[in-house]
Amino acid sequence: MADLTLNDEELLRYSRQIMLPKFDVTGQLALKKSTVLIVGIGGLGCPVALYLAGAGIGHLILVDDDEVEISNLPRQIAHTENRLGEKKVDSAQQQIQALNSTTKITTHASRLSDSELSDLLTQVDIVADCTDNFSTRQQINRLCLKSRTPLVSGAAIRMEGQITVFDARDNQSPCYHCLYSADVEQELTCSQNGVMSPLVGLIGSYQAIEIIKMLTNMGESLVGRVQLFDGMSSQWREFKLARDPKCAVCENRK
Repeated sequence: MADLTLNDEELLRYSRQIMLPKFDVTGQLALKKSTVLIVGIGGLGCPVALYLAGAGIGHLILVDDDEVEISNLPRQIAHTENRLGEKKVDSAQQQIQALNSTTKITTHASRLSDSELSDLLTQVDIVADCTDNFSTRQQINRLCLKSRTPLVSGAAIRMEGQITVFDARDNQSPCYHCLYSADVEQELTCSQNGVMSPLVGLIGSYQAIEIIKMLTNMGESLVGRVQLFDGMSSQWREFKLARDPKCAVCENRK
């Protein structure tokens, strides 16, 4: 179990966060004892992982079966030229540990089965969905509902970004399937449609903020709200998302 106190070095390191009135030492301790699962260590997962480690999360679990390719480098900021060909989780682990050696890192360099992912969900406080695979997003959503694990979902393509939060602990919270049903036919991926590199940094950083807020009970989360960013017009817009009473995935949740 992590030491539930802050030493002098930690008080200095995280002083800019600790001085926030609604965060304080209590918030920093909450991050220190928290475990976050990040699925996908690409354009979104890299800033999520780095900012969470920088903020003082105690334990990060990284899941990704891909290797670092040169086309990843413009936007996947945890990876470097000298780590081309390495597993993304191993590359990210090196970068995270160089930033914060006190953050515990666990890696899984494979696609997880339902049983494997379910086992991980019993160990974590929150999940960051940083994938660009529709079937994986549906799998994560379904199993987070079953384990009642909060899920922070981000997406970015071309010059457009999206973020929302699904909280299975709240019976009124919608789920990912309420937003995108299984009838969606076409998956949009960066490799097929392109993406502006800083856009994933923007959305990934926003995911990290929402995770920190939920772990420390700060502010208001995005549960029931979806925010969309249009990089071409530099505009954000938001729409309300209610739980679908006929959702095939969460309709029987009690």
